[in-house]
Amino acid sequence: MSSLTEHPINDLHGNPTSLGAHAGKALLLVNVASKCGLTPQYEGLERLQERFADKGFSVIGFPCNQFGGQEPGTADEIETFCSTTYGVTFPMMEKIDVNGPDAHPIYAELTRTADAEGEAGDVQWNFEKFLVSPIGEVLQRIRPRTEPEDPALIAAIEAALPA
Repeated sequence: MSSLTEHPINDLHGNPTSLGAHAGKALLLVNVASKCGLTPQYEGLERLQERFADKGFSVIGFPCNQFGGQEPGTADEIETFCSTTYGVTFPMMEKIDVNGPDAHPIYAELTRTADAEGEAGDVQWNFEKFLVSPIGEVLQRIRPRTEPEDPALIAAIEAALPA
């Protein structure tokens, strides 16, 4: 497993965990927000979760309020919004920073990965996605405007699923 899976983080309820709790699964890590123009991507993310969960896959959401203050809610408000509005069943972590000096170590590591154009660095906006292999290797960085059910992303998820 990579160091990515070893960084401690709390889930949305404040319980200590790490990505290592999902060892052996392909993961799609996504910084999310409830009041963003891209928030409807929750629908596609949940459909990916439902489609691939039994094949060794999980979406993991990381609420973040760094982009236009679009995730102002408390953990309870975020959970209620996600479950009642979008039926989210995938794991959600605590609200974190994904950029800057207070970026969570998971994102400090993720943002070293370049996108398809070869650009690494800061997360651009809410709903940026990182596909991670079952052994914790970052396979792909997908920018925010790419829909969760984009055919190229689905193909990449299928290729990343454990054998």
